[in-house]
Amino acid sequence: MTLSVGDLAPDFEIKDQHGQLVKLSSFRGDKNVVITFYPYSFTGTCTGELCALRDDLGSFQNEKVQLLAISCDSPFSQRVYAEKERYTFPVLSDFWPHGAVAKAYGVFDEKKGCALRGSFVIDKAGVIQFALDNGMDARNHEDYKTALASL
Repeated sequence: MTLSVGDLAPDFEIKDQHGQLVKLSSFRGDKNVVITFYPYSFTGTCTGELCALRDDLGSFQNEKVQLLAISCDSPFSQRVYAEKERYTFPVLSDFWPHGAVAKAYGVFDEKKGCALRGSFVIDKAGVIQFALDNGMDARNHEDYKTALASL
C-alpha cells in the first residue's frame, strides 16, 4: 500500500450504482468517510462483507460518517448488485479508466485486474486516519468502528 495514516486522501470522482458522480472531496468539512474497496461484485466474500455493513449501516453511514464501497466492476453491474442485495449506500464503479482510484490508493492487483480489500477511514479534513490492505483476505469491520471512535 502506498498510502498511510496522516496522508491526504487522493480525491476522486466516479459513478455510483445510480450513475451519479460521487466526489470524495465533497464530504470535506462535513463528514468522515469510510472507503471499502472490494474485488468483485456478486462473489461470496465480497457480498458477505458488504451485507455485514448493510446490516449495521448506522455505524458506518450517519450524520457524521459516509460509507463508500468501491470495486472495478462496471456501473451497470454495480446497479444490479446493489439492488439485489439492497445496498442503500453508494456502490461506486472504478471501471474506467480501469482501477484508477484503486491504483491511487495502492490497492489494485494488476494481475487480477481488481481492487484488493483496502480499507480507509478519512477524517473531515480529508486526511487518512486508518489504512489497511487485506489483500484478498476477508476483513474485520470492527476495525472501522475502532478507527471511527477515535475521531
